[in-house]
Amino acid sequence: MPDQAQLLPGTLDLLILKAVSLGPLHGYGILLRIGQISGSALLIEQGALYPALFRLVRQGLLKASWGTSENNRRAKFYELTAAGRKRFREETEDWNRLAAAIGAALAAQAEEA
Repeated sequence: MPDQAQLLPGTLDLLILKAVSLGPLHGYGILLRIGQISGSALLIEQGALYPALFRLVRQGLLKASWGTSENNRRAKFYELTAAGRKRFREETEDWNRLAAAIGAALAAQAEEA
């Protein structure tokens, strides 16, 4: 199992949007999906997840509805709205640009005299 990475500030919302973009999920399912798609390198605590979900619903990026989980319990399921899909695309593009710029900066070599 790889070492767990520290979550950078501002990336939790993007990870939630990514997880939900793959299909509607309940809260605990989102935690599991993020762990799965990150190869267990990113594990989100429930205390951070649920306020973020509430915020994303309030912003109109996620839609929440009640349903039944795989273990036959009542659970709130989340899915992307049109605004959520748009924000996910924009934030993914921004993240990829930033990652490429940081990668280029870290790959820079000192000039040889």
